Amino acid sequence: MADAQAAIAREVDLPLALVGGVVGLWISGQNLSVPASVGFIALFGIALENGMDLDDASVEGACLRAVLMTAVTTLLGLLPLLFSGGTGSEVQRPLATVVVGGVVTSTILTLLVIPALYKWFAIQPEQDVEQVQAAD
Repeated sequence: MADAQAAIAREVDLPLALVGGVVGLWISGQNLSVPASVGFIALFGIALENGMDLDDASVEGACLRAVLMTAVTTLLGLLPLLFSGGTGSEVQRPLATVVVGGVVTSTILTLLVIPALYKWFAIQPEQDVEQVQAAD
């Protein structure tokens, strides 16, 4: 049961990442296309990775650094694609728009909402140790 609760707490990030990608496309006036769909796939991977980083780092109190480094490096890597105007930019721009919009909203949710949900729904580490010892 604890694993299911932790998985649900990690996956709460996906809807806001989806909303951020759709809003990014809407603001930029772009349509949903194959490159944008590939961007959504990449975005969901990044959002889930942030959730796992948050889970792993919350024990050491380093979740802010782990999540922000993932978001900042992703954003810095995609800014040239987002503002490109040369050959092939019509393929690259929707992908970058979706990922940038989704990473911004996903990062905000990951840092503000998910820690509260995780502490609310997840079993505390001390309880996990007690359960393992009781099973032995």
